[in-house]
Amino acid sequence: MPLRSLIGVVVFVLAADSADAQDPALLHRDSLWNSLRLRGDAAGLAPLLADDWRLTHSDGRVQDKRDYLEELASGRRSNSQVQNIGVRVRVYGSTAVVTGISVQSGTNAGVPWSGRFRFTRTWTLRDGQWVMVASHSSRCAEGVDCER
Repeated sequence: MPLRSLIGVVVFVLAADSADAQDPALLHRDSLWNSLRLRGDAAGLAPLLADDWRLTHSDGRVQDKRDYLEELASGRRSNSQVQNIGVRVRVYGSTAVVTGISVQSGTNAGVPWSGRFRFTRTWTLRDGQWVMVASHSSRCAEGVDCER
C-alpha cells in the first residue's frame, strides 16, 4: 500500500474514532442557539453564526444571517416552543455536525406554525469558538416515524 493511501486511511480512522466525542463548548453553543431563538434574542445569536451562515427552511426557502436576525429582531418571526430530542453530535477535527429532531411552534408574519422537524446544523471552530455555518430542517411528514 503506498504511503499516501496509508496516511489517508489513518486520518479517516482517527476522524471516525473521534466523531462521537462530546465537546462541552459545542453542546453549550448549540443549546444557546435554541434558547436565544426562543427568546427572540437576535443580538445574542449574532456571535454564534458565521458571517456567511445560511439557513435552509423546511419549505426550501434560504435565509442569510442578516435577513434571519432582522426577521427575528423585528418580531415578524417568533418561536413559542423549541424542544430538541435525539440530538447527536459528531466532531471531525474543527468541524461538527449536530443532528436530531426539533419540535417547534411559533408565528411568522402573524401566521402560526408548528411541527416536528429533522435538523442538521454544521459548526466550525474559528479562533477557538464554535460558530454555525449552516442549518437545515426538513418537516417530518404525518404518519412517518421521524424518530427512527
